[in-house]
Amino acid sequence: MVDFGEILKTIGDFGVFQKVVLLALTLPNILLPIFFSSFIFIQSDPERHCNTDWILQADSNLTTDEQLNLTLPREEDGTFSRCQMFVPVDWDIGDIREYGLNETTGCHNGWVYGNSLYEATIVTDFDLVCERSKLAEVVQTVFMGGLLVGSFLFGPTAESYGRRRTTQLPIVIMLITAIVSGLSPNVYVYIVAQFLIAVALGGYRINSTVLATEWIGISRRSFASCMGQMFAAVGQCVMAGLVYVIRDWRKAQYVIAGGQALVVLYSWWIPESARWLLGQGRTEEANKLIHKVAAINKKKIPDNMLDEVTEKQEVQRGRIKDIFTSTVLMKYLFIISIAWFSLNLGYFCLILSVGKLRLDIFLVQFLFGITEAPAHLVCIWVLELIGRKRSLIMTLVAGSSVCLVALAFPQDSAVVITALFTIGKFFFNWGGSVCMVYIQELFPTSIRQTAVGIGSIGQRAAGLLCPWLNLLSVYHWSVPVAVFSSLNMISGVLALLLPETTRLELPDSTNNAEGNRKMPTSDSNMVDSRKSTRL
Repeated sequence: MVDFGEILKTIGDFGVFQKVVLLALTLPNILLPIFFSSFIFIQSDPERHCNTDWILQADSNLTTDEQLNLTLPREEDGTFSRCQMFVPVDWDIGDIREYGLNETTGCHNGWVYGNSLYEATIVTDFDLVCERSKLAEVVQTVFMGGLLVGSFLFGPTAESYGRRRTTQLPIVIMLITAIVSGLSPNVYVYIVAQFLIAVALGGYRINSTVLATEWIGISRRSFASCMGQMFAAVGQCVMAGLVYVIRDWRKAQYVIAGGQALVVLYSWWIPESARWLLGQGRTEEANKLIHKVAAINKKKIPDNMLDEVTEKQEVQRGRIKDIFTSTVLMKYLFIISIAWFSLNLGYFCLILSVGKLRLDIFLVQFLFGITEAPAHLVCIWVLELIGRKRSLIMTLVAGSSVCLVALAFPQDSAVVITALFTIGKFFFNWGGSVCMVYIQELFPTSIRQTAVGIGSIGQRAAGLLCPWLNLLSVYHWSVPVAVFSSLNMISGVLALLLPETTRLELPDSTNNAEGNRKMPTSDSNMVDSRKSTRL
């Protein structure tokens, strides 16, 4: 039977069609990092004092200094309290001046903020300060939890409903929830909106990559993941520039929604995966798509090639239990999941601590993004040069080593530590691209999306835990770095147990995935046959 790899070679495995689809599916990744902006670009402890305008009823001509002196207690260092005020009284201004106020309370009427780096943030709009300050960290955790749920929800779903539908649905959800987020009247509506954004974001990331990958041939298969990651790196730079110019988190949400609306418009023309259609026994739909692709790529399909596929195609119904009943596939999934978890724990710990590096937050965020883009371009080349296995081990070990070196410098060496963390983040992000390519090549078409979804749970679980791991820096700033660096080192050792998959066809069945790791590709078969002919 003709496999799909042979069909791709015939109709063009990286022609005009593949390039357009790849661009359409990876370009929206520019927008994905910008969804993080509302809880990254904040001042967690802004200059502020309680709103004490109540005293103006007693004397509307009070100066600001007089108002603060009469209504706010002072801290031990002589500054006005940020979280306390004197209890309002129904006295005239003379009595307040003569007797003074002593009983204190919390800020019942909100806060007055000053000297802010931004026009508006979730901290200042929702008063996430003092006893409510932990809600800012809750937002981060909920968002990361949404990414995890999205990976789990949309991964297995794609096996039943297809790659196309489960790519389009998250796009629509992100558009709606971006608007809702910008209109949020309180922090609780905002948190729900951010959770749904994250669910959709997690689903789109894995489904769009798999959909693109299944249309691309062996030689350019790594493009889908690496290009998606590269555009996400560009998105980090765009995010830094956008927030620098706008300085208002609500306006930033509306800008995101505008960009997302454009993605929604063209997403309905993105085709389904013909490989998945064939696996589902929907050969007529697959054949129509294959003919369209051949026409776009200006290729001719030999007579009877698709007739043979139609007659002999075996339906592959994949289920989660297919992974857990195979010792080999379980081993692959465990190792890749641990590696993905470790890489993303390091990546997100560094991302979410960007404001603590004591340098300009916009500059650091821009540097984080601009240094990532080359990582993914290099990744495409290195994956083919040294293979998936060595690439994964190299990124795990190199990223953790660089971050551990940073611990040798005192905390006030902001420039050196930022430079080293930027390099470490470079390798962690690179390793994430390798994992995305690797996991798709280890598992068959029937359960590929399920495997990617489950593997992504490890990735997203890291995002869920990183805000809490960063909290351990109150004991010493090196604790989070030591934890995620050690995990990456351990993952590098475990990766030695994985097989190499470079230049092997994507497996279409569990038997292929378990047994074809040593099978040469058709290209290498051709080389061997030529050598034997010469001899």
